[in-house]
Amino acid sequence: MENVLRPLIVIGGSVVLTVIVGWLVDVLLRRADERHHETPLWGLLRRGRVPLQVVLCTALLRGSYDQAKLTKDHSAVTGQVLTLVLIGSTAWLVVRIAAAIVESSYARYAAMHRDPARVRRVRTQVTLIQRVVTAIVGVVAVAAMLLTFPAMQAAGASLLASAGILGIVAGVAAQSTLGNLFAGLQIAFGDMVRLGDTVVVDGEWGTVDEITLTFLTVRTWDERRITMPVSYFTAKPFENWSRGGAEMTGTVFFQLDHSAPIALMREQLHDILRDCAAWDGRDWGLAVTDTTTSTIQVRALVTAKDADDIWTVRVTVREQMIRWLTEHHPYALPRVTTVSAVEPLSNGHRSRYEPLSPQAPRTGRG
Repeated sequence: MENVLRPLIVIGGSVVLTVIVGWLVDVLLRRADERHHETPLWGLLRRGRVPLQVVLCTALLRGSYDQAKLTKDHSAVTGQVLTLVLIGSTAWLVVRIAAAIVESSYARYAAMHRDPARVRRVRTQVTLIQRVVTAIVGVVAVAAMLLTFPAMQAAGASLLASAGILGIVAGVAAQSTLGNLFAGLQIAFGDMVRLGDTVVVDGEWGTVDEITLTFLTVRTWDERRITMPVSYFTAKPFENWSRGGAEMTGTVFFQLDHSAPIALMREQLHDILRDCAAWDGRDWGLAVTDTTTSTIQVRALVTAKDADDIWTVRVTVREQMIRWLTEHHPYALPRVTTVSAVEPLSNGHRSRYEPLSPQAPRTGRG
């Protein structure tokens, strides 16, 4: 009877105590979250309830599994497994707590500052800091797990003896990876590019969608994802349309006839912009910027609050202005000068002066 009750008491007591403690912690965090609406820290800490329960249950079992006497023949193996689970769950809990603190700090900063550029900068830094903390905790947890094996402890001396050679080899082999790692930190704290920035890279226009320690992802206008190493942004030039402010100025070019009504086009442009919700009202203009023997180049200048709106304004102006010219001033559209074809002479040469027409008489050398 004792062999049955003892394991039930040990295991059941550990599970029950874990559930009770987890419930109490969750209740306290929920009440703290209700009292302090200005910070989301307490609500975010509730995400660590599951890893906390795993840590608590594993620690209780690790300290009392000998009294349960379930695996007398495999006591060492059971202790090793519980130790590994305890280390892993502790790392999981630390990552959740660190993520809650970092996200709470970012949320408070975003609520206090209304500058979108500064908010995107802090979000980029927070994301990379969170990834660095996760990587460090993971490496430490794996190292702690390996050190629990006696064989790994015995090999420690030989590993330390060859650490110099291994460091050189690893440095040469991981040169590109380390370069991307430092480039990622440089991007995060150098404010070169941020999450949500509109950039042009290798002729592709898009928005920065993700930044990690080694690569960066740009989401293009047609929903494609361009992934490239972060070292690209520290070694090559690129366009950042969100740098220094999201407002943008765009242009629309028209190739028209010399008789185009420029003054009426200027009034029509203003009417189009007043009806366009994407126009921010900062500036507009229309001027003749170039001329050729057959056409003139007319440039319409418009403004918008960001890259998406400037695209909308440009296509709206282009479509409505062309439709207005077609309906009311078709003579202003470019004209193509054509000439009549001429009939070839009998010897295969084409006449230079006699066009071919239904009324023109045939000519030839006789």
